[in-house]
Amino acid sequence: MQRAVIMGWTEEVRLAVAGLLETLEPAEWQVRSLCPAWTVHELAAHLTLSTRDTLRGALRAAVRARFDFDRMTAAQARERAALFTPAELVAQLRADAASPRRAPGAGPLDPLADFLVHSQDIARPLGRAHAVPLEPTLAALDHVRTSVFWGARKRLRGVRLIATDGDWTGGDGPDELRGTACDLLLVASGRTAGLVGMTGSGVQRVAAAL
Repeated sequence: MQRAVIMGWTEEVRLAVAGLLETLEPAEWQVRSLCPAWTVHELAAHLTLSTRDTLRGALRAAVRARFDFDRMTAAQARERAALFTPAELVAQLRADAASPRRAPGAGPLDPLADFLVHSQDIARPLGRAHAVPLEPTLAALDHVRTSVFWGARKRLRGVRLIATDGDWTGGDGPDELRGTACDLLLVASGRTAGLVGMTGSGVQRVAAAL
């Protein structure tokens, strides 16, 4: 897949997330997101790091976190949220929407997948509907499903995924999991919220893995 296409999708999704954040009331910024360690404010701060973190900064943060990746990213998000207001973070997301910079170690599709997943981490606890474009979501799903970093191989072992809103299937096994591309992406990235509305013999199996 051409990187220019991926970057175009990523810019579109970043701007859509910025647009979503601009509609939030002050109290909504303090609501806990689907990422239990972060409020919406802290999650927005995390998203700005995808184009603003450096290798040196990441190494320093990793040392402080004793090389625990989850602890490192959680701490970075909280620290950044303390430095910038919601409006400032939205402005940073808009300014960097077309930036090709990626977090150290990230591949071309990782920022796209990250923003697609985190858009739902923000919207769903707030009871807001945030639509995502189908083709980019399917590309992100295909990437996350096979990526070592995202951990989907283990949680989806033995399960065939079938998108109900697009011509896409992935994986193989005795069980099937049917749902929208967005919900399948959430499940592949470890979110139980994606299981709501899912059908197929693999629902219980994946629920147990999550």
